Amino acid sequence: MPSEDDASYKLLFSAPEVVRDLVLGFIPDAWLHSLDYSTLEKMPGSYITDDLRQRADDVVWRVKADGEWIYLYLLIEFQSSVDAWMAVRIMTYVGLLYQDLIRRGEALEGKRLPPVLPIVLYNGDAKWTAATDIATLIPKVPGLVAQYLPKLEYLLIDENQYAEADLAELKNLVAAIIRFEHPENEQALLALIDVLNDMLQSNAELKRTFAIWIRA
Repeated sequence: MPSEDDASYKLLFSAPEVVRDLVLGFIPDAWLHSLDYSTLEKMPGSYITDDLRQRADDVVWRVKADGEWIYLYLLIEFQSSVDAWMAVRIMTYVGLLYQDLIRRGEALEGKRLPPVLPIVLYNGDAKWTAATDIATLIPKVPGLVAQYLPKLEYLLIDENQYAEADLAELKNLVAAIIRFEHPENEQALLALIDVLNDMLQSNAELKRTFAIWIRA
């Protein structure tokens, strides 16, 4: 069951500018940084499984990419608490996303599937101790069986890993979000609101979204 905090994050990350800043500011990868984030497109986040039980993902986006396939899919899950079985959930979510793409006729030519980058954004206070790869949850076995065990890893972005001084140097919406969560004092919070207002000066809709999040 998602918390109110997770739900408010879902609201923020329904804005393409915030998703762009997450990738550019917090995922160090030259190829990802080379993509055109003006092509970001929000995808349906609710899937009906084959046994008709519904599952709602937090946020799914796709961005145009070069090569044989057209889109890279970004599956973003928000966590305010540590879930020991996060790797199992992510494997399920990726599978449901692929099933949904197949059902909607959005698979690639030659019956292939587009790449998906699963991201877990964690803002809780406790240290993240959950496995990031489902393979580490399964005991190693010898011989033939080892070839058929699942392996799927998600990218963990743990907000606790970033120092205030480093975040303050970034002109980045996600950096501002993280700073809002851990203000040094009320004065720092008010100063941060001014910084955010400057960043969103030309984007009234996103400014309104941030105002709703701050109040929440």
